[in-house]
Amino acid sequence: MTNASIALKALGDPTRQLLFEHLAKRPLAVVDLANVVPISRPAVSQHLKVLKDAGLVIARREGTRHFYQVDPKGVEMMRQYLDRMWDKALASFKAFAEHESRNRGEEKNEP
Repeated sequence: MTNASIALKALGDPTRQLLFEHLAKRPLAVVDLANVVPISRPAVSQHLKVLKDAGLVIARREGTRHFYQVDPKGVEMMRQYLDRMWDKALASFKAFAEHESRNRGEEKNEP
């Protein structure tokens, strides 16, 4: 599985996606994240572990609290992956449109 596949799979869960969206705004402690989602603190920690293992968030400890934030390297990796897919999709669409245009031109020239 590629890094992008792991990250996409991690973000495929609605709860992890919501946590990631909150962390995109600012770093937050686990306790703060637990207040914005309808799951327990241990469940939040488990979801954050999945996001961390996928390279999407990083953690730091301050005393007894763990703060999480979006990992810019992980976001950049996802952006590059999506850019490559977008470029391929556009190239494929262009080739299809040109093929269709040529076919229509040939149909008009037939007696």
